[in-house]
Amino acid sequence: MYTTVNEQGILNNYANEPKAYYAAYPSPEQQSRYVFQGAAALLFVAALVLIALGVS
Repeated sequence: MYTTVNEQGILNNYANEPKAYYAAYPSPEQQSRYVFQGAAALLFVAALVLIALGVS
C-alpha cells in the first residue's frame, strides 16, 4: 500500500490500482449465450409484469 504524509503529519493511504487492459471482443459462443440470457431476462420481466397486472 502506498502511504504519504502531509505537512501536518497526517497519513494518507492509497490503494493499489490494477493495470488497465483492453477488453476482448466476445466469441460467437459467448454472443449466443448473451442472446439466450437476454431472452430469458425478457421472459422473466414479462411474466412479473403480467402477474402484477393479474393480481391487481
